[in-house]
Formats: sequence, C-alpha cells, structure tokens
Amino acid sequence: MDTLSETIETLRKEGYNEDFNLQQNCLECRAGQFKMLHDEFIIDKYFRFEGDSDPADEATVYAISSEKHNLKGILVNGAGIYTQDITDEMLNALTIKH
Repeated sequence: MDTLSETIETLRKEGYNEDFNLQQNCLECRAGQFKMLHDEFIIDKYFRFEGDSDPADEATVYAISSEKHNLKGILVNGAGIYTQDITDEMLNALTIKH
C-alpha cells in the first residue's frame, strides 16, 4: 500500500472499524465513551509513512485489536508516540517489537 488513505481503506475492509485516539494512559474510541488500558489491546500490524522533506508529514498507522473487548480499530499517529505525553505503560504497549 502506497498511501495513508489506501492503508486505512484496506484495514477497514479487514474489520478495523474503530477510530482510536491516544490518551495519556489509554486508547479511547466512540467519542471518548470507550477506553482501553495498555494491557487490553495488541498491535496486529503497523505501517509507517515518511514525508519526502518534512518530518511533520510522517505518520504511523497501527492496526489494533482487543480480544477482551472484541474490538478492532486504527490509530493514526502523525508526530510519533515519543512526542506524546503518555505513560510508560502506554509507550511500551505501542512500541514496535521486532
């Protein structure tokens, strides 16, 4: 997949229908009505997009699932998780493990 929009469209077809927002100590969706802690989800896959000349154009798309809550969704992080004010647990949960 070459573009951010193509990636999101493909993930939607795979059932990643929630839109997650990164908060200090959780992921939330459904306009803040639902929250998941760091140990309630996993990163299934991720895609990185880099800007040609501007670091502000960089983004990472995370495909996230939670067996506990029977949810699948997407988190798009434009600036990088290291610039966010989040807990160590959330940072660790979102760190790509090779």
